[in-house]
Amino acid sequence: MIREAQKIFYPSTFYADMFAAMGKPIFPSIHTYRFVQDKIKQSALFEILDVPRPRTRVFYGRRLQEKILSRFAFPFIAKIPRGSALGRGIFLIRSKDDLGEYCYLTKTAYIQEYLPIDRDIRVVVIGGEVAHAYWRIAVEGEFRTNLGCGARISTDAVPGHARTLALDTARKCGWNDVGIDICICDEKFYVLEANMKYGKAGFVQAGIDYYRMMEGKIRNGEI
Repeated sequence: MIREAQKIFYPSTFYADMFAAMGKPIFPSIHTYRFVQDKIKQSALFEILDVPRPRTRVFYGRRLQEKILSRFAFPFIAKIPRGSALGRGIFLIRSKDDLGEYCYLTKTAYIQEYLPIDRDIRVVVIGGEVAHAYWRIAVEGEFRTNLGCGARISTDAVPGHARTLALDTARKCGWNDVGIDICICDEKFYVLEANMKYGKAGFVQAGIDYYRMMEGKIRNGEI
């Protein structure tokens, strides 16, 4: 069945590379799999493609704090670069004490400039189209907009440029099933990161049956 299938949907990560090596079409694309929960690879790709994003740098080796402070002033954002999700592993660094605690957790530091925002936009791109887009609004006193950190969803209209930026980013990166987070600061749009394992709460709030939608896309040959 595998050899004769025209396309294989949602193989495990283990098999995705095998099917790609065979030349077997899969969904999501192999490029989508290869950037899952890896902020370093995503950031490097964004830089090569000139995707607008907050100023970002990765630091390795010894004397992390010294290296970071030579390029960033407080406050700034620090993230655990691989495997983190739901807002876990994201820190607002305001002092040397904060930085010391973060550097204790990781030997690879992923640092971004701090943008003073209280909301961002999640744009879900599936098969080259925007399947859904919505706002994520942080609770008062919280810098993270993740739902796991108490943020709420708003289905107010999303700027068309955010949709266009998400579509363009997904296309350039070869991702065809992804939630792209975008923020607006000083009237500029920035891509924050890509989530291949995105939550479905935004679909639920908008009254969209995600699984029925995906079944329809498969049945109609849209993906």
